[in-house]
Amino acid sequence: MTPTEPSTEITRLREKGSVDRVALDELLDTTRIGHFGLVDAASGAPVVIPTAVVRDGDRVLAHGSTGSRWMRALAAGARTCLSVTADDGVVVARSAFESSLHYRSAVLFGSCTTLPAEEREHALDVITDGLIPGRVAELRRPSKSELAATLVLALPIERWSLKISHNWPEDIDDDIDGPAWAGVVPRVLGYGTPLPAPDLRAGIETPESVRRL
Repeated sequence: MTPTEPSTEITRLREKGSVDRVALDELLDTTRIGHFGLVDAASGAPVVIPTAVVRDGDRVLAHGSTGSRWMRALAAGARTCLSVTADDGVVVARSAFESSLHYRSAVLFGSCTTLPAEEREHALDVITDGLIPGRVAELRRPSKSELAATLVLALPIERWSLKISHNWPEDIDDDIDGPAWAGVVPRVLGYGTPLPAPDLRAGIETPESVRRL
């Protein structure tokens, strides 16, 4: 029996659903960790694997070791879903029941393809600069052994669902007339001061790509 494709239709809180591809791209471009879900062929059990993801046009790239069991499963064509979520803030309502989060969350469905050797190095550059913009120009090129030890997977952005929550608290009238505070606390993400490696040679300055983070 051929498995049916999962639906991308949002059935709960439909008003938060979005078909805006620009909004999806913004989420993928600012979220560094995604979770791939798949069924382990050996045990039949579902597994969810967190990993770094970077959008490259109409596909999402992920990379890992050629020895990785889950990477090999995806490389072999296992069906998967990729989940990415951004936590944008806390909705502080006048009741615990109405309190919630501001978030953007997407699930992408499909099967990954393995990038061939001639595309792998460029894709790894895209991933590196996606995580640390400008870093590729500061580094040596990867060796043949490093490239051979790395799998790069691409998941097409074709079937997806997107949910966005950005509303104010929706309190009932009795609570609005009460004494409790209500509002939104935005979440601001950033990087701290770079910490040099313990074995960093003296005289090597923090590179521009790291300073820009």
